[in-house]
Amino acid sequence: MPTTYHIVPTAAHNDLVRAAYLHRGYTAAEADDAARFCEMASAHGIRTHNAIKALHLDHLFGSATGGCKPGAEIEVIEKKFAASEVWDGKLKLGQSVAFRAMERCMELADKYGVGQVSVDNAFHYLWGGGYVMDAAKKGYIAYTNCTSTLGEVVPFGGKFPVLGTNPHSWGIPTQDACGFPVVIDWATSTVAMGRVQQLKREGKPLPPGAAVDKDGKPTTDANEAAWLLPFGAHKGYGLSLLIEIMGGMIGGSLPTLRGGGGHPDIKSKPFPAGEKRTSSFYFQVIHPDAISSGRFAQGRTFAQNVKAVIDDILGHGNEACMLPGQPEAQNAAHTAKAGGLLFTTAEVEALNEIAEECGKAKFDVGALGTYEC
Repeated sequence: MPTTYHIVPTAAHNDLVRAAYLHRGYTAAEADDAARFCEMASAHGIRTHNAIKALHLDHLFGSATGGCKPGAEIEVIEKKFAASEVWDGKLKLGQSVAFRAMERCMELADKYGVGQVSVDNAFHYLWGGGYVMDAAKKGYIAYTNCTSTLGEVVPFGGKFPVLGTNPHSWGIPTQDACGFPVVIDWATSTVAMGRVQQLKREGKPLPPGAAVDKDGKPTTDANEAAWLLPFGAHKGYGLSLLIEIMGGMIGGSLPTLRGGGGHPDIKSKPFPAGEKRTSSFYFQVIHPDAISSGRFAQGRTFAQNVKAVIDDILGHGNEACMLPGQPEAQNAAHTAKAGGLLFTTAEVEALNEIAEECGKAKFDVGALGTYEC
């Protein structure tokens, strides 16, 4: 059934986001990055990581609690590897770090064919798919992962939440083949906690196998969900574990301590002296020419070959199958057609709470245009 959304003018949305971040002490450049990110998320229908989620996360774990430091300066740690950089994020706003890191990876890939940046002492960058999508639109193969702010996922076969939702994000430049970049972006939990919060706001149930209550019992009630479960049982667990161990190699510490601890048994104890509570980021960009032999069948060009591969996958009765990144592309098309960003009534009310916090005018729900999709 179609949903009716309110159309919030993009400029007004961005002005509100900038004002909110400036109100919390962030620099003008950081506030611009935050607005750029939130617009990108909303334009592509990423309701779990829009301005509401970004500012909520900042309030809980960021500028209000010392987990993120407005105006912090990144330190580049000297390494001997030409195509690699390691940064100390110094708790700088995650969106600013991620935009800068992906840009640096693209610069390195232009020179060396591949570029990678890892970041220690980071604050969550939210929707990884946005950063790889942006790079893919510029013609690069891109990947990122991060350890999430809290250990809130129970490992396969376990009962205590120790893993982050730990998302993997890939972007592939397939615009010439299918009209949009293929973007594979998912948390390693069945759903992200942002999705739980969204469904809670909307009064909708969770899918089965997504969460457990405080006693470890499976639940589909978003109001009762306390901890998340990995997708695909041992498979999602393995992909999440990969990020935790990789994060530990970058410089991250114990998952149960990240963000100050997610479980009451952890939060109720004094934080161990000398420990760390920060996230770790990893970014990689590959220049397509660096991996291409150029020896395509039947004399096809690079672009023709990629299109032939996708057409083959979507042929043979599979024409109705959807490609990863297609929903985001469709949502972007709706946004463009609507002429503004699309929000539910509950989301507009949440935006108005943000406006009240930073002294901006609230949106008049009744005066906003509507769009159905």
